[in-house]
Amino acid sequence: MSIQNLIICDSKIIFDILIEIKEKLNCNLSFKSKEELLKLTNIENCLILSDHKILELENQIILKDLPIKISKLIETIHISFLKKNFNIQSEIVVGSYKINLNSRVMSDENKSLNLTEKETFLILYLKNQNKPCSVNNIQEIVWHQSSILETHTVETHIYRLRKKIKDMFNDDKFIISLKDGYLIN
Repeated sequence: MSIQNLIICDSKIIFDILIEIKEKLNCNLSFKSKEELLKLTNIENCLILSDHKILELENQIILKDLPIKISKLIETIHISFLKKNFNIQSEIVVGSYKINLNSRVMSDENKSLNLTEKETFLILYLKNQNKPCSVNNIQEIVWHQSSILETHTVETHIYRLRKKIKDMFNDDKFIISLKDGYLIN
C-alpha cells in the first residue's frame, strides 16, 4: 500500500495541530501556500486540507465549520482517504476502454456502454489472465459451474457481449477466439 499524503494549505495552525497527532493519521503531512501548491506537478495522489476551496484542484477537504473537534477532523481525513482510494480503484483500463467497476460502464473517449455484473466480471477475468482462457475454465470461474456440464452459457454470453461492443464501439476484435480459448485483445 502506498503512503498517503496530506497537504495543509494556508493554515499553519491546523498543520501544527496535525503534526502533534500525526500517529493517529497514518499519512505524510506537509504545509504549502496556495501559490506553492499550484506549482506542484504531482498532487493527484494527495489530499489537500484547506479552509477554502481552491478551484483548480481536486481531492480537497474543505473545513467550513471551524472550530472543529479533533476527533471529527481525524474522521473526516480518514473518510476522505478511503473515498479517494475507492475512486482510484474503481476505474480500470482494458485495451482502449475504461471500465468503471462501480457503475459497470465501459467507455472510450466518446461513447459508453452499460455492462451487466457478469459481463464486467467476464472482461476482468479475461483481462487478468493474459493468456487464452478455455470455455471450461471460464465456466468454472465466472459462472461457478462444473466444466463437465454440457452448456453453451459461456459462448452465448461472449457472443452477446461482442455484439454489444461491436454495436456501440464498432470493435469486433475486443474479445478474440483462439484455439485455446478467449482472449482480450
